[in-house]
Amino acid sequence: MMPPKLGIIAGGGGLPLEIIAECRRTGRPFFVVALLGHTDKETVTGTAHKWVRLGAAGQIVQALRRKKAVEIVLAGSVKRPSLLQLRPDFWALKFFVRTGVAYRGDNGLLQAIVKTLETREGFQVVGAHTLLPGLLADEGCLGKIEADSRALKDIRVAWAAALKLGGRDVGQGAIARHGAVLGLEGASGTAAMLAAVEPDAVDPVSGVLVKVCKPDQELRADLPTIGPSTVSQAVRAGLAGIAIEADKSLVLDKKRTIQTADEAGLFIVALKGLKE
Repeated sequence: MMPPKLGIIAGGGGLPLEIIAECRRTGRPFFVVALLGHTDKETVTGTAHKWVRLGAAGQIVQALRRKKAVEIVLAGSVKRPSLLQLRPDFWALKFFVRTGVAYRGDNGLLQAIVKTLETREGFQVVGAHTLLPGLLADEGCLGKIEADSRALKDIRVAWAAALKLGGRDVGQGAIARHGAVLGLEGASGTAAMLAAVEPDAVDPVSGVLVKVCKPDQELRADLPTIGPSTVSQAVRAGLAGIAIEADKSLVLDKKRTIQTADEAGLFIVALKGLKE
């Protein structure tokens, strides 16, 4: 039996493209709402879609309803603007007043959005990982390179820092080198955090990037994600590897991501059970 029509609210990056490709592969009907200033133009080339600015939430809901979407997936990166930049429409203003999430972190906002789309608008929100389970990172080393004992110590330091950060609903990632935290992910995202880190002059290949779920993570949106570009950025920063949370992290273009890491001599490991 064919699944119901899928509405894809697409942000930036490669995840929306992978979902679109899967819908085409299986023949599943779908429609894309592309967010102005966030979605890559290539994502919707040759695809049924509508461009909507992020603050026009009422238009997003209306477009999905008109196209008879039953399930919705929130996929891709979105840089959260200020309320002034957002220019919320009436639907969005009512949402902010009713939920009080305007000044909460991204996870609190996403939880409220998911709840509203389901309980008030009648859609069913699904996670990208349920549509593409093959993107989830299995526990263990993803490529040929393994983390050594020094890297494992940095992983524990960065993992603890990322969990503390996530507990404040700020970000999902941290970078540690030689037992010290070098970077914490903020609203500008993982790429900006990596761009601020330079290779160590004495030890040019050292340190790790860690990405983990927030303690109260809404699993149907914004799972920790890495891809080929993350690997390239980590190499430029002089890092030895990347650690992600097993079964709760997405690896985009997995084959190319692992190949890029192997060729650069950078490890990718998926772990679970580490505590703060």
